[in-house]
Amino acid sequence: MNKRFFVSLLMVALLAAFIMPVGAQDTVELRVTWYDDGNEGEVLRDLLDRFEADNPDISVVIDTVAYNVILEQLPIQLQAGEGPDMARVTDLGGLADNYLDISELVADADFWRESFGGTLDWMRPADDDGDGIYGMMTQLTITGPYVNATLFEQAGVELPGEGATWDDWVAASTEVAEATGTPYAVAIDRTGHRAAGPAISLGAQYFNEEGSIDISGDEGFRSMAEMIVGWHEAGITPQEVWAGAGGSYAAANDEFVNATVVMYMSGSWQVGQFNERIGDAFDWIAVPNPCGPAACTGMPGGAALVGVADTEHPEEVARVMDYLAQEEVYAEFAARTLFIPAHAGAAASGIEFETDSASAAAALGVFTDQVGVLDATAFQLQGYPFNRIIFDATRDRLTQVIVGELTMDEALERIQSDFDEAMAEAS
Repeated sequence: MNKRFFVSLLMVALLAAFIMPVGAQDTVELRVTWYDDGNEGEVLRDLLDRFEADNPDISVVIDTVAYNVILEQLPIQLQAGEGPDMARVTDLGGLADNYLDISELVADADFWRESFGGTLDWMRPADDDGDGIYGMMTQLTITGPYVNATLFEQAGVELPGEGATWDDWVAASTEVAEATGTPYAVAIDRTGHRAAGPAISLGAQYFNEEGSIDISGDEGFRSMAEMIVGWHEAGITPQEVWAGAGGSYAAANDEFVNATVVMYMSGSWQVGQFNERIGDAFDWIAVPNPCGPAACTGMPGGAALVGVADTEHPEEVARVMDYLAQEEVYAEFAARTLFIPAHAGAAASGIEFETDSASAAAALGVFTDQVGVLDATAFQLQGYPFNRIIFDATRDRLTQVIVGELTMDEALERIQSDFDEAMAEAS
């Protein structure tokens, strides 16, 4: 072989070996920890595929986990500095110290503030001056009940009308369950967040004059607690949801899908799942939140996509989030997932939800209408950075009443002391 030719080949090979790793390093891999209520992970993947096609230097891996992983394991990972680059979270204020401020990294911070408005406050840590941008709500959720309308029809019982109270709805659902042989009349997710809407409707104040949680002597809060415990004592609610879930969140969506419960207190995020899982098995509807003496309110909320402060690629995280925040992209995500948009521009333009289901369309309309009647205390509680403490204490102590470990008086005292101790530890 010609020596000069051999040297040339060697130089080409060395050059190729040098270039290939550099080319591989040009693509930044981002990981997002994500959970699904319905098809939103599938829709997100489709949107990110388009993003990657236009941005070949960024690759996004979606790590889909169970919701309890988000609640229980993700906080530990974040505290240890071992979290992902982005995450979908619901404990908005409780994890806020771990979020990445992208206000200086996005193309137009004012666009973000105009688009997401007051919901940006839900993700700001306590020491933020009010200008930081830490993520976006992937959807606005509203808590409220679902009803198996077919069972009501079979029982010949009329649906309670506008202004119906919690007592009215539970009495009607119990009558339906007895008439149709349905195992349970009513169910509610095992979480203090889901219980908060009924509590506020029944008069709960939650906050004292200093703006801190104080349920001491809060008769509205006690009324809610006694109502939920009473359902268990009467055997009209599935015991396993609250009494069989250990220390974690639990939902009753399987019971509703399987038509073993007449009325189910959950929220708007279930629409997509119910549309898929129930199909034409029975007619299901969302109904306005039942009333109490103080209000007829649910709780606002939702999940947020946030950047994680420890990421090694903050600029790339901001680019991904900037893309997902664009009105047309966000609107498509909402339309395909059947989520109520938290994006002002998308909401104003109107979302053409992609569903042929009359039940799904009607339910979305009901939940959208509920936004306008949410009580001020519900908004205050949702935006409170330490709301997870009171929600978890409510869940755990009421469960102890249900299983006979505490009296109601003891449980209410423990809920307050749990909150006070957690706040003292935090400070």
